[in-house]
Amino acid sequence: MDNVRKTAFSGVQPTGRITLGNYLGAIRNWRPLQDEYNCLYCVVDLHSLTVTQVPAELRKNTMDLVALYIACGIDPDKSSLFIQSHVHEHAELTWILDTIAYVGEMNRMTQFKDKSRKHADNINMGLMNYPVLMASDILLYQTDLVPVGKDQLQHLELARNLAERFNNRYSPTFVVPEALCFQNGCSIKSLQEPTAKMSKSDPNENAVITLFDDPDTIRRKLRRAVTDCCSEVRFAEDKPAISNLLTIYSLTADESIADAEKRFDGCGYGVFKDAVADAVISVVEPIQREQKRLAADKSYLENVLKQGAEQAERTARKTLDKVYRKIGLIGRVR
Repeated sequence: MDNVRKTAFSGVQPTGRITLGNYLGAIRNWRPLQDEYNCLYCVVDLHSLTVTQVPAELRKNTMDLVALYIACGIDPDKSSLFIQSHVHEHAELTWILDTIAYVGEMNRMTQFKDKSRKHADNINMGLMNYPVLMASDILLYQTDLVPVGKDQLQHLELARNLAERFNNRYSPTFVVPEALCFQNGCSIKSLQEPTAKMSKSDPNENAVITLFDDPDTIRRKLRRAVTDCCSEVRFAEDKPAISNLLTIYSLTADESIADAEKRFDGCGYGVFKDAVADAVISVVEPIQREQKRLAADKSYLENVLKQGAEQAERTARKTLDKVYRKIGLIGRVR
């Protein structure tokens, strides 16, 4: 990889189906970064184990997500594309960082508290330790920039704190990462609860559009999307449902919200929702076709993952060797 360029790292869990929100808010923005940064895009399968998984489904979802990354424009010749568990240094550095992470700061993690309420029957240590593993993901690659949404800023702040704490205790070792916020970044909301983020774990299937939904399903879900009072298509704080649909339309139709408001002035919600569906389908269908083609080529995907893991491991190994030396562990002779 080009050592002159800054490094960017990001990843998605292979749990559930990737949503339109995941794509518009994150994955779509990764593609242009490849021409400016050293990019590492990871399928973070270890993170998914905080919730009980069906092994066969997890394996399938992981490979489907790899194919989806590429279908969305991630170029394995420009970026390191790999599976988290293929680079064992992630888990090893997590243990080292655990020894400088404090119980109090882990207890304050908002997502830990939220997920503990949702999964009260499975409050495991992995759930609490999730942010330290995320810090390991980032710090292993001397990451400068992390494309991150508002819901992950607290975890990135922990990564920064751990990097600074280690650097102060053992001498400069880790780059202290910064958040990369996109100008066109957005948070796509639930179609049924427009004050909440669209989530692939939402039990209400009508609340979420996935990148694997067929055109009829997309249209049906959008027609059933909740609306605000009156029938005016306008972006406003007191109209969260229509504002969410306008955001989706703007991003998929490549039209400003102001122009969209003019276009649908005087139209009813039904006409507007159908137009949103048309725009979403026009974006999703080509991705689906390419993802399906790639997913069928297992040999190609395995070669991509082998190449990506080898690239990632070279950097990860250098970082971990340095960490071991700094803390007094004897490195393995190679």
